[in-house]
Amino acid sequence: MGYVQVNSLTGREPVDIYYEDLGQGQPVVLIHGWPSSHEMWEYQIGDLVNAGFRVIAYDRRGFGKSSKPFEAYDYDTLTADLKALLDHLHLDDVTLVGFSMGGGEVVRYFSRYGGARVIRAVLIGSVTPYMLKTADNPDGVDESVFVEILANIKDDRMAFLETFGKQFFGINLINKPVSTPYLEYFRMLAAVASPKATQECAKAFAYTDFRGDMAAVNVPTLIIHGDSDKTVPIETSGDQSSRMITGSRYIRYAHAPHGLFYTEKERLNADLISFIREPVAAVTY
Repeated sequence: MGYVQVNSLTGREPVDIYYEDLGQGQPVVLIHGWPSSHEMWEYQIGDLVNAGFRVIAYDRRGFGKSSKPFEAYDYDTLTADLKALLDHLHLDDVTLVGFSMGGGEVVRYFSRYGGARVIRAVLIGSVTPYMLKTADNPDGVDESVFVEILANIKDDRMAFLETFGKQFFGINLINKPVSTPYLEYFRMLAAVASPKATQECAKAFAYTDFRGDMAAVNVPTLIIHGDSDKTVPIETSGDQSSRMITGSRYIRYAHAPHGLFYTEKERLNADLISFIREPVAAVTY
């Protein structure tokens, strides 16, 4: 475990990005979703390390154990943080794995930095290519949904997180795929985040258009999405991403919610390990 210090805004204090670095072998960098932290990957890290990989999981600025500045939560800044981490650890031949909001950092990394050091990409329940419904993006999510999310966060963030967690894991009167203690744990991880970061990152994934970034992803790419995802609808994201990234492999998980890193953890881990083990031409920088 450790920190990498990155520059913030001019005249501001530097930002410390917390990361954990476990295992040995080919590096796998895990980018968490909103509004959680690197600890959401608990059920992936052990299996990946045991499969012979070096696993790096970090906290996005504003979340978990990383610094919580008041400003700078746009995707260019968040992706610069990712690059700083890869450079700090001198990682090569990396597999980037982005969940939900983290998928945005993955594709933006390719368009901004040419995919330096990376030989594979994985998008899981990713917000790419564009969440917002517009005239030229009819399968997007209506803006009123994001307006309501922001209003609820400002009004009562803890109540919002409780309701959001139930949707996130597909909990209803009939289906209860996670225990009450786990749901409370998920809320606790999200509660640690800065309130401002929670709001600003919600705006970032709602309003950032990644359609111009997608063609830059030029490595073997695995896309995984649950077809019962009510948080990031599959029609908005997974279906479109698979068409926009040339040669990508697309796996739809039947009846899986957004939080499939827990509800489908055995299958997800097996799919990740199988994909990462496939031979790819190594690159170094």
